[in-house]
Amino acid sequence: MALTAQRTHTTRPRRQGRRHPLVATLMALPLAALLLIVFDGWETVATQASSVGVMLGR
Repeated sequence: MALTAQRTHTTRPRRQGRRHPLVATLMALPLAALLLIVFDGWETVATQASSVGVMLGR
């Protein structure tokens, strides 16, 4: 049986709960905009939105 050393570093307690959706959106928007600009994804986004609209019957 192997002996394991006890961890001596302290960890801060994790916050329980979930991040507010608005905060998560604000964190993701800059990266999403950068990816759209770099990869010229405007047409892809429009195509996907159109496809989703057709699937939903709009």
